[in-house]
Amino acid sequence: MTTVEMTRFRVPAERADALLAARPAMVRDFRADRAGFLEARLIRVSADEWLDIVFWASSEDFAESRRRGANRPGIQTFFSLIDEVVSVEEGTTTELAGV
Repeated sequence: MTTVEMTRFRVPAERADALLAARPAMVRDFRADRAGFLEARLIRVSADEWLDIVFWASSEDFAESRRRGANRPGIQTFFSLIDEVVSVEEGTTTELAGV
């Protein structure tokens, strides 16, 4: 099983391009600094709302990442563009063979 972080947040539509431009540096910083980081997917839900789906090797890796916060420049820049965090949820995946 893989731990999945689902964070829904708001960014004004006029900052969407800046958010997308900041994303690669944030992901690079996560890869360099976050044990258990597997991958991330960013989904635009509406003009000003986004869903970030991040896959972690374990719940403990996700918890440690939250503890570290915006400790690197790429992460700080990305997080600074967010006006409001709507929700943060944690779940797990179950892979089914052949599906």
